Amino acid sequence: MATNKDAPFGMRAIGKVGQNNDNQGLSEYNIAASAPAIFQNDAVKAINTATIAQAAAGDTLIGTLTGVFFTDANTNKPTFANHLKASNTATDIVGFISDDPYERFEIQSNAALALTSVFLNADIEVTAGTTANFQSKSELNASTVTTSTAQLRILGVTKDAENNNTSNVTTYATNANFVCSINEHFLKGTVGV
Repeated sequence: MATNKDAPFGMRAIGKVGQNNDNQGLSEYNIAASAPAIFQNDAVKAINTATIAQAAAGDTLIGTLTGVFFTDANTNKPTFANHLKASNTATDIVGFISDDPYERFEIQSNAALALTSVFLNADIEVTAGTTANFQSKSELNASTVTTSTAQLRILGVTKDAENNNTSNVTTYATNANFVCSINEHFLKGTVGV
């Protein structure tokens, strides 16, 4: 059996559930000055300062970061980036978030998963992103797959032939990419922060 490519990329938006149009519209959310780094495709959460931050395992998610806009504190120039550098002192940081509650995402698993994991739930595993291209390295945490409530709902495996290989007739090989939706979505919940 072929080996799946080990190249985590966070949660990449790939389109909505169902047959309705998906314009990949992004919502804008404020990010606090001097906030910790957030990489492209990192899952984010709402926090009680009317801003967003990188999410951890178990947090209620609002979506994933696609990029940021801010006025550079050193040059006073408007700046777009695919990530937020740590300790950015700009006071007008806006994050562009794929936050549709019905968005589907592709995410790599950190270990092998049973074929029967499809339609179950799991949490993310947050790993520091790569500074070469500021890409998230978060993955689906295979050890958290459950029928109980968790951050993500596994909807299927990717169609990408480099990352949909199985180890045997019952198991997807390590590093398979899965299609998921956010199961514990802030915009679908009833509790605020």
